Amino acid sequence: MTDKSINTFFRAESQSQTAFPIAKAGWPVIFAAAFVTFVIALTGIVSLALIGILVTFFICNFFRDPDRVTPDKSDAVISPADGRVVSTGVVDENPFIDGPSLKIGIFMNIFNVHVNRIPFSGKIKKILYYPGKFYSANKEKASTDNEHNALILETDKQQRLCFVQIAGAIARRIICNVCEEENVVCGQRFGLICFGSRVDVYLPADSTLEVVKGDKVKAGTSILGYLQ
Repeated sequence: MTDKSINTFFRAESQSQTAFPIAKAGWPVIFAAAFVTFVIALTGIVSLALIGILVTFFICNFFRDPDRVTPDKSDAVISPADGRVVSTGVVDENPFIDGPSLKIGIFMNIFNVHVNRIPFSGKIKKILYYPGKFYSANKEKASTDNEHNALILETDKQQRLCFVQIAGAIARRIICNVCEEENVVCGQRFGLICFGSRVDVYLPADSTLEVVKGDKVKAGTSILGYLQ
């Protein structure tokens, strides 16, 4: 077992070959924005063309997908999302796993990286999609009422945890690239939520929490806590 005091890291996936990696799902949106900008530029309307260029650059920035190295620490649960921790605490029940759980809510604003990563190595046992509403993702009711996609993972020790992709007021698309019964590795990319959103993590209630409300975290890199 790896000593928690030793800072060692690994790459869950091979390193990108470009200086500014873009998530695959972003290319159609980027090309569309660039094409519209090009057409506007041909009309000679400079102000609109400049706005189009800025919008295109914003979309490129939104869909950026930087490489990350993951801490190699025994039983560490890694953040599945970039953003700010908006809630922590034990909940008596939830719709995804039985019994009380330690819940951690992470809010992603439009300037955060929106590529999601696997928080712990194991097997995806179930994926539950719910077509809900679109409240602001930093509100607590977004956890239950908004459109969401929940992934339930089982570890080698038969512990279960759940991480939930939640749409926000602007987001209208949740992308999930893994399937049930698939073996996954901590730090591996598994999906993306478009334009402002939230990810909730449910851990066994006896897990050790390593973050507090207000902390900023990065997907694949920041440690949220440790399983017992």
